[in-house]
Amino acid sequence: MAEFVAVPLQRLQGDILLALLEEFASRDGTDYGEHEFTLEKKTTLLRMQLEKGELQILYDAGSQQWDLVPAEQAATLLNN
Repeated sequence: MAEFVAVPLQRLQGDILLALLEEFASRDGTDYGEHEFTLEKKTTLLRMQLEKGELQILYDAGSQQWDLVPAEQAATLLNN
């Protein structure tokens, strides 16, 4: 069973956060619709969503992997 931990945005150093955002933005399947965005623009948009609380960084202790998850989904995963 997955054991998720929320990672507070302010706990990550700037370069670590940027690396996580760049990795997420460059994953297969991260499509931003009709418009092509640069990696820099994608990471900026993701950071804004994190700062607004729309996204959360979750770490799965069992698989030792992390993901960016919509806040509502994160709440569900953290309460299980």
